[in-house]
Amino acid sequence: MEINTMAFTVSTLKLTHEAALTMLQAAVAKALELDWHVDIVIVDAGGNTIAALRMDDAKLLSMFTATTKAVSAASHRRPSSQIDAQMAPSLAAASGGRLTNMAGGLPIVIDGVCVGGIGVGSAPDEEDVAIAMAGLTAIGASASMPAGTR
Repeated sequence: MEINTMAFTVSTLKLTHEAALTMLQAAVAKALELDWHVDIVIVDAGGNTIAALRMDDAKLLSMFTATTKAVSAASHRRPSSQIDAQMAPSLAAASGGRLTNMAGGLPIVIDGVCVGGIGVGSAPDEEDVAIAMAGLTAIGASASMPAGTR
């Protein structure tokens, strides 16, 4: 008896390292334009780091916050700042500190599929988001899932 293994798998999009490097370059350019030195982390849909960069003079602990922002955005498929503030402490505790509702994390959405997240730390919230958005724009990604999806 032959088993149809295709019944047990699905095809999906996967973020490449080339995309992550392109995003990093665009995000660094935006950070320099805004005159901020930041930490930038890009993760895949499973929260695994694909690329990370600490610009000269970026805050030391912001690498950790940039990572949690990226993981939060990928996990929840929405900007990290949109995670319910009342749930944030419980989520942080349950995830061992890997989730946050701090601004600066955006999901990487391509063709309606969340393929990862980008997190930026060390600048004020508005600048962190603008720098992350520059990374998304560089690869033609969106920061929001299509209406009606979770």
